[in-house]
Amino acid sequence: MKTLQAPGEDISLTCDSTKALLSGKLLNHRLIIFVLFIISLMVSWKTFGQNNINTLKIKNNKELQEFFRYTTDRVPLMCGHRGGAMIGYPENCISTFEHTLTKMHAFFEVDPRLTKDSMIVIMHDATLDRTTNGTGKIADYTWEELKKLRLKDPEGNVTDNHIPLLEDILIWAKGKTVLMLDKKDVPVPMLLKLIETEHAEDRILISTYAPEEAKFYYERNPKLMFEAFIKTEEAMREYEATGVPWKNIVAYLSQPGGRKSLMEQLHSKYVMCIIYTTPAFEKIKDDKERLSAYPQLIRNGADIILSDRVFEVEETICPLRPLKSSKQRFFSGK
Repeated sequence: MKTLQAPGEDISLTCDSTKALLSGKLLNHRLIIFVLFIISLMVSWKTFGQNNINTLKIKNNKELQEFFRYTTDRVPLMCGHRGGAMIGYPENCISTFEHTLTKMHAFFEVDPRLTKDSMIVIMHDATLDRTTNGTGKIADYTWEELKKLRLKDPEGNVTDNHIPLLEDILIWAKGKTVLMLDKKDVPVPMLLKLIETEHAEDRILISTYAPEEAKFYYERNPKLMFEAFIKTEEAMREYEATGVPWKNIVAYLSQPGGRKSLMEQLHSKYVMCIIYTTPAFEKIKDDKERLSAYPQLIRNGADIILSDRVFEVEETICPLRPLKSSKQRFFSGK
């Protein structure tokens, strides 16, 4: 306590410096507590968001091979074509992937493309007009220019989502899901370098349209897995001749129809089979006919359905999943 005596006066002016100091410290303490509270809320919300999705627990490329190895108790899978876009959710977009994973376990087919300054983005079309509020060719824009654009949903509505980099999607997917990288205009060595830089072998399938493509990748990195285009028995034999092990391959058989024998032969090699339904089934106007077609594919031997209509397909194939499966350990979530 300090006491100040005013000159010629009997009045004393007092200043409790200790109290003032304590008051300031208390204010700072409360401010720190408030800031920590806000941070904890943000962390909790982020954790809730992560825990509120269905994830695939795949830790390395060996587990990825085991996950996609055909077994008689296999779990029929859903692959979202371009991510499974719907109203409010654009194709090839992380927010769309996350929305899908809140409802089901799934993995996603995406489309890498190259910018003017050699950055790899995710976009199906070579041009911007259909899926963004921009115009022109992707190859005519730098990444700095492209990232300012906003994505459109399937109805043409502009959303708050932006074009993602493949690098960002590879980082996001770790511990959550698998990405199937379609072939667009990215040079193979460049794509391979990014995959290896991000150590992403545990969460990708690379689309190979010809056996020599799979051989090229495999000889440089035997950890990689492929979505191999095997539409005929001849193609199956050609892939076998490359020396790429079947454990590194998931077979893409294209559209439905007349492929049961081929699927049986691939199953005998422990290879899972993908059927793409968008061009055929999803143009069927009659709901009952269309909805019955998806589970019939699974009954006929398909293991994975690649579709734009992820929620519709999931609802129809979910009842066909076994109650117990050797694959159950890979599935986590709600």
